[in-house]
Order: sequence, then C-alpha cells, then structure tokens
Amino acid sequence: MKKVKHGVLGLGWFGEKHCEALAAIPNVELHAVCTRNPERLSEIQKKFGATKVFTDYHTMLADPELESVSITTMWDQHTAPAVAALQAGKHVFLEKPMASTIADCDAIVDAANAAKGFFMVGHICRFNPRYAAAKQEIASGKIGKIISMYARRNLQAWVGASVLDKIGPIIGDCVHDTDLMFWFSGSRAISAYAQTVKVREHANPDLGQVMYRLESGASCILESVWCLPNTTPFQIDERLEIVGTEGAISIQDTHPNLMIVDKDGVRCPDTTYWPMIHGQLRGALRDEVAYFVNCVATGEKPTVITPEESREAVRACLAAEESARTGQVIKL
Repeated sequence: MKKVKHGVLGLGWFGEKHCEALAAIPNVELHAVCTRNPERLSEIQKKFGATKVFTDYHTMLADPELESVSITTMWDQHTAPAVAALQAGKHVFLEKPMASTIADCDAIVDAANAAKGFFMVGHICRFNPRYAAAKQEIASGKIGKIISMYARRNLQAWVGASVLDKIGPIIGDCVHDTDLMFWFSGSRAISAYAQTVKVREHANPDLGQVMYRLESGASCILESVWCLPNTTPFQIDERLEIVGTEGAISIQDTHPNLMIVDKDGVRCPDTTYWPMIHGQLRGALRDEVAYFVNCVATGEKPTVITPEESREAVRACLAAEESARTGQVIKL
C-alpha cells in the first residue's frame, strides 16, 4: 500500500496528538505541518520530521504533493480552511465539532458534497471499541427499540479551565454523546432543553445538562461537568446507559480500568483514546486517523460518519445552548 502524504493544519495540543497518531501509522508520511507561530512550527518539525512547514495554509494547500490534511484548529476557525482544502482537491479530516454555527456547517457540508476529495469529521467515540460494540448489538436488534439513553462525560477542573474561554461543555463534550445517541437510535432530536451552571470566571459555564426528545420517541439525558476536583484520580468520568424495550447496555470508560498507586497518590491513565504503548500512540484517535488515511490510500469513501450526521450533532448542541440561555425548550 502506498504512503499517503498528509498534512496537519493547526498545531495546538490536539494537532500534536494527530502528529503522534500519524507517526504510528505505517502507510502515511507527515508531509506538511502548518501554524502561524514559527517557533511552534520548528518545534513540531523537529519532533516529528515533517517534510515541509508552512505559516499560511493557502500556501500549504497549493502544494501538489499534499494529498490529505487534518484540520485541528479551534472549532470556530474550521470553516475557511476546510472549504479551502476541499476546493483545492485535498482529502479532509476535520476535528469535531464541525463548526460553531449551522451556516458554517452548511458551507462545509456543501463543499464536501461538491468536492472530489473525501471528507470526514473526527467523532472519535465511534472508534472507541466499547461504543462500536454497543452499536453492533443495537443494530442486531438485541435490545429492541431504544427508549432511554443517559450519558455522563465529566472532567477535572484543570482540564475545563484550559478551554472554557474558547468552548463550553455542551458543544465541547456533549457533542460526543449527542452523536452517539443519534447513531445508536438512527434518530435525531426534535426538542432540546438544557441548564448550565457557572462557577468560575470564564467565558463559558462550568457544566451543562441536556435533555433531548428524539423523533423515535426516546428520551435522552446528557451531563458534562467540567469542574470535578483536581484530586479525582481519573481525568474523565465517562459513561453511557441505553435502555431498550427488550434489553439494556451499560458502557463505562473510566476508573478503575487501570489504577496506579504510587508515592504521589492514585491515578488512572487513559487506556482508550490516545495511550502510549511500546513508544507509539495507540487507541481510538490512531484508529480513526488510520481509517481515514486507509480510505485515501484505497480510494474507498469513508462511511463511519457522514457530513450530515456531524452537522446534526452540532445543530442539537447549539439548540441546547440556546435553551440554557433562554430557559425555553427549543424545537428543532
């Protein structure tokens, strides 16, 4: 299989994670990296051996050798580079959430549907083996018709503080479980009601709680608290419970799947999304990037998630945020 020449646009923490994932995939070459900060650009090139570096993404996208690109900028800076990359004929892996407005989502979806290149939004939970296994059980009819889903995705306070001036817990994390619930049920929200609580002095609230009614009739509750005590031994408290007419599924991706006790206390490192194993990144992030790169290499269009499905998750979360602001149930 040929090596795909891939680029990473946006070199914050998650852009670097993409570079780590690419370094662990045999059939890909980190051909280019791009950020406006020259010092960061030099740091990433030295660490990962990128062939080319750019401070302007338009110049990067004009490179005829570049085949595909990860866009890992902040969510409100997705639209222009995503549309430009698609129009330049590149295959585009865009991090979630797709965009910060429905109009921007529409622009990206339209560009993706008109483009020759492939497009996929990185809804990483679809590559978590526990959620993927749950989807298989649901699709086989093992639990009947879904009537209720409850999700919990709570983070330590320091993690929340690092992003709360840029994004809130509903669109930032409930978007994961919104997408999963729609994926599992084959349905989407017809109404959203939400409440938030602001504890610290940041642009966004510290926690959000959401209730959806789906077209199928199912009731969904989502919780995202970004202010767990920093002494919590695990970084994320992640659970999902699904109740059907003939059965139920319970998923936990938190303590105590791996617990380490040492002189500094108790900790539970990530074993699912981006663990380092034998010196290389493994887990769901590597798997989803590898899936996309293999689609590019083989010419097979990605099917795990469609652009329209990703847009629908954003639509529902933005409706929930509007509900939290207004105190009203929002009809979708």
